[in-house]
Amino acid sequence: MAQNYDQYNALQEELPKYDPYQLIGPTFRRSGRGDEVASRNERAVLSEIWRSPSSSRAEIVARLDLTQQSVHRIIDQLVERGMLTIGEPKPGTGRGKPSPVLLFREDWCFTIGISVNTDRAGVTLMHLDGRHFSRYANIDGLSMEEGLDRIEGIIDGLVAEHKVRRERLLGIGFGIAGFSVGFGTQFNASLPLHEWSLIELGPLLSQRFAAPVWTENVASAAAIAEAMFGVGRYIRNFAYLSFNFGFGGGIIVDGDLLRGGHGNAAELSNMFDHEEIDRRPALKFLLAEFRKHNVPVTTIWQLSNNFDENWPGVDEWLDLVTPSYLRLVNALYAILDPQAIVFGGEIPRYLAEQLIGRTRFFHRPRYGVAMREPKMIFSTLGQNPASSGAAVLPLKSALF
Repeated sequence: MAQNYDQYNALQEELPKYDPYQLIGPTFRRSGRGDEVASRNERAVLSEIWRSPSSSRAEIVARLDLTQQSVHRIIDQLVERGMLTIGEPKPGTGRGKPSPVLLFREDWCFTIGISVNTDRAGVTLMHLDGRHFSRYANIDGLSMEEGLDRIEGIIDGLVAEHKVRRERLLGIGFGIAGFSVGFGTQFNASLPLHEWSLIELGPLLSQRFAAPVWTENVASAAAIAEAMFGVGRYIRNFAYLSFNFGFGGGIIVDGDLLRGGHGNAAELSNMFDHEEIDRRPALKFLLAEFRKHNVPVTTIWQLSNNFDENWPGVDEWLDLVTPSYLRLVNALYAILDPQAIVFGGEIPRYLAEQLIGRTRFFHRPRYGVAMREPKMIFSTLGQNPASSGAAVLPLKSALF
């Protein structure tokens, strides 16, 4: 078995490297300046405007380690390319002429984000300024081809509804519930998604949708969404727990996703041994409890959207997973020292609150003083933020 696995790795690593950045169309690239979409300094300016919408030109100058002349020149170039527009002057608090506000031109580009969980797919259309709109579809029991047909139909509907031009599609981000195999764009997903596993998803999806496609683990994509639109707006270092059919997470360090050496940082289920693995806080084990008690809930979507705290099996699941959950959060606390631990994925709020209420950290105070504990926070981004996080992937790769 080990020899076969080594042979598989050797063969896969010989495959040509797929790079979605190289597939970005020439219309988005800097004319006459290589093949960049944005230079390092342009990225710095765009990132500041993204993080702080409606910033004035003077505020951007104050935040960056660039001269005023350089920032003004970069902004003029971005306006000329149609990426930014100059808004009304922003009243200042000091002397001098008010500085104009900088705004994204949303028609310069848009992105699509796709997330695939065991029974549900999400699709998000995102404008350059981060405004986004999501739709969802049931893919439970569908083949990969049928699932992609359904996803494509949602994309067509979003494009028509929001009147964006197809040629302004910068790229697609794709998240799937599975771990990266460590090279290429292959993921190893759970049994309901076996058809999506161990194949090069990047090239396949790029051909299917006629666009560059960035791939990511669905939990990491959700953590990116949390960093961009949720807790990350005021906390720069946190651990994200993704409760889905399985259980995973994402680590955000200084605002950016920690991917690790093989793309699997925060693949949290790997910390449990063979005895503990069936007691980790994955929602599929709650479905198993419901089956024992004849509760008519068979999918994670049903569990999340119709949850009743009085269903038989809920307390049994909480008792089952609490010991492994406690070891998990204490490992994150001891190793990462996060400012917060965020409860996300598809977990109902009641279950998250119950786990938070059972949390205790194993620290030992010294001289009556203990290490600071992380805030325990329930995500406000909804039950499937991964597609919006996936939609950020092309923007971060090309612009931010």
